[in-house]
Amino acid sequence: MVTHDTPRLAILGAGPVGLEALLYAKALNLPAVVYERRRVGEHLRHWGHVRLFSSFGMNHTPLGRRAILHERPKHDFPADGDCVTGREHLAAYVGPLARLEALHPHIRTGTEVRHIGRRGFLKDDAPGDRRRAGQPFRLILRDGNGRERAEEADVVLDCTGTYGRHRWLGDGGIPALGEELAGPHITYGVEDVLGERRGYYADRHVLVVGAGYSAATTVCSLAMLAESEPDTLTTWLTRGPDARPLKRIADDPLPERDRLAGRANDLATRAGGAVQFCPQAAVEAIESLGPERGFKVSVRVAGVPTSWTVDRIIANVGYTPDTDLYRELQVHECYASLGPMKLAAALAGQRGGDCLTQTSQGPDTLRSPEPNFFVLGAKSYGRNAQFLLRVGFAQVREVFTLITARPDLDLFKERLA
Repeated sequence: MVTHDTPRLAILGAGPVGLEALLYAKALNLPAVVYERRRVGEHLRHWGHVRLFSSFGMNHTPLGRRAILHERPKHDFPADGDCVTGREHLAAYVGPLARLEALHPHIRTGTEVRHIGRRGFLKDDAPGDRRRAGQPFRLILRDGNGRERAEEADVVLDCTGTYGRHRWLGDGGIPALGEELAGPHITYGVEDVLGERRGYYADRHVLVVGAGYSAATTVCSLAMLAESEPDTLTTWLTRGPDARPLKRIADDPLPERDRLAGRANDLATRAGGAVQFCPQAAVEAIESLGPERGFKVSVRVAGVPTSWTVDRIIANVGYTPDTDLYRELQVHECYASLGPMKLAAALAGQRGGDCLTQTSQGPDTLRSPEPNFFVLGAKSYGRNAQFLLRVGFAQVREVFTLITARPDLDLFKERLA
């Protein structure tokens, strides 16, 4: 329930979903500001060398395309069927969207939202009471120089994603002994092994932990590096028992994904190659041996204590939402995924399905007990890794039907005058 005809919107995160939300708000002449801790598309920049599985047609909206072409009629988009890299997507769509005259003045980069509260209410005040909607949100902001200020909003859309907060590589999902101390020297993202970071990994023994597509991307890149730098060795650890770490999908509609899974599985099962694969592995302790001296890693492999001395560690173990941001708001979280409860419950019925089967779950699943506070995008899925950008765009459309009380509103289909 929005209590103002023209509510003030605070949008957190200048990634693809946050920018799409800003575009939607401005098309409706609603006052909105995007707060971004670093740069526009920061997470895209971090894994920008990686090629997306999903095609460009799935990763942009008609509204965004029309807005860019209106201002830059000769702008060249990738074909809808093209699978571009993160950097290419940033250059072709996300960057031009952020530079639009209608959006650029409303994007505050270098501005971190530290905390969100409700004026006059604590977390435990008036639980579930709609009177909370009568008071604005208070946002504590911090700029790049450490200066803080407070601003207010009537509606908050948290589109910050999960990429900025990694999970731990230790057994049970908690840090391995010594991991927190060694953390500054461990990589938790998808490294550009064949590009900018080539020299850091060439002719090194690299420990890779993780069983998903990020780990597969890393392992395949390290194996390619070993073809020209033959002393590059990769030890790949996964929790599960499968000798082939990635399950292939029959007639996979995403050919890039299928090629990656096939190559990663081949490397895992090939004897005597540059990749040593160890399933049923649990990391127990990490000891940093000093700058550029590597690590001693203690692991149980199929219950047997094992240890390695390695030069580098890449932990592709997934990400988790930062829920500390709204600790003082009444947000009902799923105990398993940490996503908002209504959406998490709706997604539970699709558990185990392919990401391409994911669809939006309807506007009501975006509501939380805190009036006018919504979590959108990858963060709304919590630890569920099945999120697709097209779902995030559908969420943007749905949340504005709630904000405007216009159930049939769909600017992705309507052509604005």
